[in-house]
Amino acid sequence: MQKITPCLWFDTQAEEAVNHYLSVFPDSRVLDVQHYGEAGPREAGMVMVIYFELAGQRFMALNGGPEFTFNEAMSLCVDCVTQEEVDELWTKLSAGGEEGPCGWLKDKFGVSWQITPRVLPELLGDPDPVKSQRVMKAMMGMKKIDIQGVLDAYEQ
Repeated sequence: MQKITPCLWFDTQAEEAVNHYLSVFPDSRVLDVQHYGEAGPREAGMVMVIYFELAGQRFMALNGGPEFTFNEAMSLCVDCVTQEEVDELWTKLSAGGEEGPCGWLKDKFGVSWQITPRVLPELLGDPDPVKSQRVMKAMMGMKKIDIQGVLDAYEQ
């Protein structure tokens, strides 16, 4: 069991969100579902918490109420090996949400995601500042990351 589990706070959409995420990531499952009881603070029988795994990472989804909403200060970074994987996750996670710059998007629940090709941090961390800055400039002009585009910038 992992020591730290991210908790995603929803108003009432925890079940809908978890089902959506399970449909996006094939290696995923629900681990446990707990419901509010008579002691509240939400309606008895309502889903309180869902523990679930996405690609081996454990999460908790909480129907906590409208007090808190998501913002970009916390995002979920997804390591992608191929452009096909980038494209598929980008399409599925941005549907009903909004596309942002540099591989960032918000899903329809407001959760921020970074869809990151595995090669990108390597290229950005290259010790040659000319190469790494060309990659940075290319990335800054993209919404969804185009792997060939950042490789072309690197090799220029």
